[in-house]
Amino acid sequence: MNTKISISPIPGKPLGATVKMPSYTTDPSKLNEEDFQLLKNALFRYSVLVVPNEADLSPESQYALTIRFDPSTSSHYGHDEKLFHSPESVLAKDGKCVPRRPEVMMVGNGTFPAGHEGMGEFTLEHPSQRTFHKRTLTPKEITNHHTRFYRWHIDAALYEYSPPVVTTLLGVVVPPKTERQTIYYDDTGEKLEVSTGATAFISGKTAFDLLSQKDKEFALNTTVVYAPHPYIYIHKCKATSDGLTMVSEGKEVPLDELPHWEEAKLKKLPMVWTNPVTGNQHLQIHSCCVYNLVDEKTGKVVAELEKAREICHKLVRPAISPSHVYAHAWNKGDLCIFHNRGVIHSVTGEMPSNEKRLMHQCNVASGSEPVCNV
Repeated sequence: MNTKISISPIPGKPLGATVKMPSYTTDPSKLNEEDFQLLKNALFRYSVLVVPNEADLSPESQYALTIRFDPSTSSHYGHDEKLFHSPESVLAKDGKCVPRRPEVMMVGNGTFPAGHEGMGEFTLEHPSQRTFHKRTLTPKEITNHHTRFYRWHIDAALYEYSPPVVTTLLGVVVPPKTERQTIYYDDTGEKLEVSTGATAFISGKTAFDLLSQKDKEFALNTTVVYAPHPYIYIHKCKATSDGLTMVSEGKEVPLDELPHWEEAKLKKLPMVWTNPVTGNQHLQIHSCCVYNLVDEKTGKVVAELEKAREICHKLVRPAISPSHVYAHAWNKGDLCIFHNRGVIHSVTGEMPSNEKRLMHQCNVASGSEPVCNV
């Protein structure tokens, strides 16, 4: 009988581990303190944890588990809900809140009948490069099962609220793993085969380790200033084909046309964040939302918007090469717990409107800022 939690690295993958629950509970929010500390330490070491067979995990338990990782968490979802659902935001179609536990967001694809978690009939739309990328896939490419990384990101409002430490993502309804699509890299000709709807992860530690010494020193001494209400700021813009950042075409919403914002609430975060357990440095940039880059020592701007995007793209791009990506192929009931301050992740997959996918996602704004201990 397995009386303690068991954690095993995922064979052949650049990051991630599988969790086997102890015999005394199937609910990870109810782990005893010793087992939970093993789980928490494993999260910081492996970055992504997969707990199978959690299809019956309630939104209440998912929320309780998520906030247990960060005692400083505030009491609301990681985004301002009104701004998140604003029709002027690139996130507007990304999900719907569970009514009784609004920190848990339902994301996915297709129309679902009334009754799920107290909802009436509702429809979800899978994010697609068709609406977000500058150069979209052709009908022929889609017919040939091509797909893209949609948007590499950290789960964070990047205005007012601090980035969550942890995100939990539960596969409630998932496409068959036998469905396969291929990501082609425009700049190198490389390719990566993924299951339809796979969630792609890269390690911020790997991203930092791949930098030259000169670029490491730059990253360690640079602050990323994010745009006010960044998802509204970029909603008219289009992304690069790899989903890493936005194409600069002057389509950003003028600052004086954004919803009310305050200088004091802008997010100015280190480019490199320190792992609290391992002490490793993680390159953590949400390049789509960057506004400018600032020298941490002098406070002077070292790169305005277009150049800042180019720099961030250059720094992160090596880490999304196929050998560094863990693309999680979902099984029903998989619970992914990922260190949101240690990985960057992306949706993948082209899905027709009749393809069903339903996930429960939970992240809660932290009460502490990421730090960089140079």
